[in-house]
Amino acid sequence: MERDELECFLLLADELHFGRTAERMRLSRARVSQLVQRLERRVGAPLFIRTSRRVGLTALGRQLRADLEPHHRAIEAALERAVATARGIDSVLHVGFANPLTGEIVMKATEALRVTHPGLAVEVCEVPLGDPYGQLRKGKFDVQLTEFPVREEDLRGGSVLLAEDRVLALPSSHPLAARPSVTREDLADVPLLTIDGDVPDYWLDHHAPPRTPGGRPIGRGPGVTNTQEALTLVAAGKGALLAPAHTATYFARPGVTYVPLTDAEPTGYGLVWRRDRETGAVAAFARTAREAAAEIRTEAGLIAL
Repeated sequence: MERDELECFLLLADELHFGRTAERMRLSRARVSQLVQRLERRVGAPLFIRTSRRVGLTALGRQLRADLEPHHRAIEAALERAVATARGIDSVLHVGFANPLTGEIVMKATEALRVTHPGLAVEVCEVPLGDPYGQLRKGKFDVQLTEFPVREEDLRGGSVLLAEDRVLALPSSHPLAARPSVTREDLADVPLLTIDGDVPDYWLDHHAPPRTPGGRPIGRGPGVTNTQEALTLVAAGKGALLAPAHTATYFARPGVTYVPLTDAEPTGYGLVWRRDRETGAVAAFARTAREAAAEIRTEAGLIAL
């Protein structure tokens, strides 16, 4: 099986569209069709169902895709590691950050790497709230600094770099907003905004638990996809938001009051990357991020777990 056949098959199985596959491979649609037909002749049976309106995988095509994908990822990872080693980790590293606090750590680490590894370029981007691991899985990010816990089999996480307490963002008119602090039992008295998107159940429960420790149900407010949207709804009286403590500093706004949540576990932050993409560049960033987190932790008086 030729490499161009392999890549064409896997891309078309992902896109199910000849035009988009051709665009991603920078080939003509005719060339994509030729590669698919050549592979089908090699296999001896159709791999795709083609009609004027849609493209789909046959049962054989689905089987071949399932068999090939892990090997293809392993080959890509092996080549990536070899290139990184040959270049002394000179490359471009794409790093995601989950919120302003993690963004500070990422930027501090990036500045330090410019001195220690001048051949390593770092590009940073925010992790979507409603899709915490999607960009990492797609290869858009090589590593990201994100909230823990992370319980994904295909991802590997480092140790917690720092942690902070949690607060409850409330409408300023709500009775709980006048309290000096609240507990998790108080969450039964206000609906919590939830997160819309591709989020694991355990991750959603961390941000919007269904019950208090005493078993009382916690109401569900509207779903949101980013922090600004969430705080707009909080100010409008549509619900409350569980948030890390730094949110009160970075997102102070009229109509929203932040009240400390005294009995919740701190929010921890750490690095996460794909198990099949553990490169020298990722390792270098991890080392530098630990040092940057320690500096910010000391400056802000945050918790080391």
